[in-house]
Amino acid sequence: MNEESRLFRKIATQLSIAESQVKATVKLLDEGATIPFISRYRKEMTGSLDEVQVAAIRNEIERLRLLDKRRESIMESIENQGKLTPELIAQIIAAETLSQLEDIYLPYKPKRRTRATIAREKGLEPLAELIFKQEKIDLETEAEKYFSDEHEIKTVEDALSGARDIIAEWVNENADAREKIRQLFKEQAFIKSKVVKGKEAEGEKFKDYFDWEEKLSQCPSHRYLAMRRGENEGVLSLTIEPDEDAAIEILNRIFVNGNNSASNQVKEAVEDAYHRLMKSSIESEIRIDTKKSADEKAIQVFAENLRELLLAPPLGQKAILAIDPAYRTGCKIVALDKQGKLLEDTVIFPFEKNRVEEAKMIVLAYCAKHNLEAIAIGNGTASRETEEFIRKIEEIPSDIPVVMVNESGASIYSASEVAREEFPDKDVTVRGAVSIGRRLADPLAELVKIDPKSIGVGQYQHDVDQYALKRKLDEVVESCVNMVGVEVNTSSKQLLTYVSGLGPQLAENIVKYRNENGPFKTRKDLLKVPRMGDKAFEQAAGFLRINNGKHPLDKSAVHPESYTIVEKMASDLKCSIDDLMNNKELRSKIVLSKYITDKVGLPTLTDILNELDKPGRDPRKSFETFEFDKSVHDITDLRVGMKLPGIVTNVTNFGAFVDIGVHQDGLVHISQLSDTFVDDPNEVVKVHQKVTVTVTEVDIARKRIALSMKKDPNIPTQRQGNKKSKTQVFESDFAAKLAALKNKFK
Repeated sequence: MNEESRLFRKIATQLSIAESQVKATVKLLDEGATIPFISRYRKEMTGSLDEVQVAAIRNEIERLRLLDKRRESIMESIENQGKLTPELIAQIIAAETLSQLEDIYLPYKPKRRTRATIAREKGLEPLAELIFKQEKIDLETEAEKYFSDEHEIKTVEDALSGARDIIAEWVNENADAREKIRQLFKEQAFIKSKVVKGKEAEGEKFKDYFDWEEKLSQCPSHRYLAMRRGENEGVLSLTIEPDEDAAIEILNRIFVNGNNSASNQVKEAVEDAYHRLMKSSIESEIRIDTKKSADEKAIQVFAENLRELLLAPPLGQKAILAIDPAYRTGCKIVALDKQGKLLEDTVIFPFEKNRVEEAKMIVLAYCAKHNLEAIAIGNGTASRETEEFIRKIEEIPSDIPVVMVNESGASIYSASEVAREEFPDKDVTVRGAVSIGRRLADPLAELVKIDPKSIGVGQYQHDVDQYALKRKLDEVVESCVNMVGVEVNTSSKQLLTYVSGLGPQLAENIVKYRNENGPFKTRKDLLKVPRMGDKAFEQAAGFLRINNGKHPLDKSAVHPESYTIVEKMASDLKCSIDDLMNNKELRSKIVLSKYITDKVGLPTLTDILNELDKPGRDPRKSFETFEFDKSVHDITDLRVGMKLPGIVTNVTNFGAFVDIGVHQDGLVHISQLSDTFVDDPNEVVKVHQKVTVTVTEVDIARKRIALSMKKDPNIPTQRQGNKKSKTQVFESDFAAKLAALKNKFK
């Protein structure tokens, strides 16, 4: 079996799929195919693997290839030392993880001058070897043989101490011992957090962790990241360690034999090895592994939230009045046409008594002049008051929906190069209002213009591995964009960038070509775009739509490579492709088995038939209007026991934040999400989900709102003070999270 086959088999076993599926997927990935393309248009090759499975194969083959690269490097290094034996080669090949590989390599790894090195230089290794055998010997007599003025070995203890240093290094470099201690750390270690003296006031937000201890294996990822943040800010000191006696007992069982003077020396060396060498080394490893695991969980939470937000139901192509509310500086209003083009903008002052009527007339004039079909209001400062002002204008037709829009990141967009390029003569407030209106029409098309990290649906996103975070979020955006499909003649450069196979340069070239030559008439015209080669066209074409093109299939998700199949279907039924797409009875006569070839099977044919039924269909849910409770506008309006409608704005590992229309999101702790036990909040709620919550606690001074989604929540009659449970801790940086959500991206 060659090396690649070994890797394929390993991945197949791990993911419970066939080795042939792994092999085909890796081949496609190596050839430059994207995950959306592979999962959508190469089902026959992969056995209909979905995006999650394809991504898992990609991640695992990358990990295993890096592991193999390190394996080769280690063997080359040991071989250069003349110490590579068949037994060692077998151990290196059998190593499954990087930690195991590094343990094997540790004795051969070039190292700085250590205490063991110095002892060897003094010629004490033979004494160490003799002691390590743990036979009955006269220690003093044997040690005296190594007395040396030159090496400053003048006493028995000088000799024995050097020998123990060598033995301690052997203990530390023993792969089996390290693996057993590593497992002890993973299963039994405790994480302990203490406040750094003098940092109590500065680190108030980490107060819950000033004297904290729990089993590492039971520490949730968000809590670990919170403590890590406290450590990085110099507020907390962290240690991760198991019971010391248990660790030393494990090592003694491995290395200590008998009960004599030599074995007593080995015992001393074992304790020294653990305290001085192994403990800190393994703790560092565990910290890295735990951080990586916590990062993965936090990134996954962010990715799931982002997907829900990007795939939020679009209102569709409507003429929209968008409002960016404000008190002192007035509300910025813009009129957008059905394609999101800015038609007109101005400022109204509905909160100044002598200008209320003026504001009302301007709104009505905009509605009439531009035939507006919806009103979008940003959910920031003064949003509820602005909504109330709009709803009181009786002349506005009742069929025009008034919708509160999450404006997280709008200020990031309005100050961006993208916004400046589109609206060079408008200020940031106008650009922000445009973004609010476009988000209502099509959240996906607008949100791709913003760095995903700025959208405000993450958990500790600044604390996690930034490369891994960016890769995952870009992957989510790409997945969403390609799942929905992109109209090539109207989409922005930013949206086109995420289409499979394109990227920033080709997206820019498409827009430039479109501006210079007019709308694309067919998908094949894309091949005229500079740098659009056959490979890029193959990857992108199925995800690009031309709604009014010459070829009827250009508005569908049917890939151009399959047009001949549909043409054959139409020919066999003696009808046109348009007839086939518009007539369900004709489609019912298609016998898919007739069109199976060595390259095209039932999965692709089934997809084609589904697409002919609803060409270019939008997979997102239908838009539904939502209203907050009209009796609450501010946190001071809340009362414990109130049941209110809300929208989930963020889901974390410890619960969900819900907007109830008071400019301050409340927290539904994980313990309050359901009447049954909840392990993962994402199993119960999703970003943008409409929910009903009960107010269980209001702290106006600290701007905290506690909510419950239980049918019969246990509402406290008074505050619980500072008492806390180790299983249900009220998050230490709760206030910081809520404050950040209130003021996010202003």
